[in-house]
Amino acid sequence: MHLNADFSQRALVRFDDSDWVASPMPGVRRRMLDRIGDEVARATSIVRFDPGSAFSAHTHDGGEEYLVLDGTFQDEDGDFPTGFYVRNPPTTSHMPAARDGATILVKLHQFDAADRTQVQIDSGAAAWSDAAPGVTRLPLHADAREVVAMERWAPGTTRTLDASGGLEVFVIAGALSDGTDRLSRWDWLRLPVGSDFTAKAGDQGAHVWIKTGHLRTAAGDPA
Repeated sequence: MHLNADFSQRALVRFDDSDWVASPMPGVRRRMLDRIGDEVARATSIVRFDPGSAFSAHTHDGGEEYLVLDGTFQDEDGDFPTGFYVRNPPTTSHMPAARDGATILVKLHQFDAADRTQVQIDSGAAAWSDAAPGVTRLPLHADAREVVAMERWAPGTTRTLDASGGLEVFVIAGALSDGTDRLSRWDWLRLPVGSDFTAKAGDQGAHVWIKTGHLRTAAGDPA
């Protein structure tokens, strides 16, 4: 499968315009954002776990990165409620489940093969800092390939981000407009290398997850 697989192009997926697709595991459904491959794939998805659902134990050869959007996600390391950001690097394994149900934003097979840094951050308990007028920021991960963070923008705030190495922005809550599109809750936008990005928060502000720089090393497939 190839979905939004040409990383030289702008890609936008609106949550309300996409459909849930069943996974091989009962009670686990996905809304696919980008994908290269079939069940083992380089993929970005919103995944919903019904209460009591689980995946069988598996190893992440290419790494796994996720943000808990609602509910509580679980594995052998414990419970990860709404707002947790987790990176499970290549060679790690687990058996994920959601006893009471959960929805996550997840990226698979997108790590440097040598990355062994595991990250578990509770964004609700972490210390955010002022990044610009009307903007607070929580760094999540940074290395030579990419920078990942969450930001909260006050209503009406205009924010410019470095998209020269590519950018992904996912709206956790609120809304924003970049002059081309308006993005609201759980909408996802990807911009290619060499882009510019300036956006304005809506009347309720915007809470966003952001990744930058990573598309310089992404092997997009125009097919």
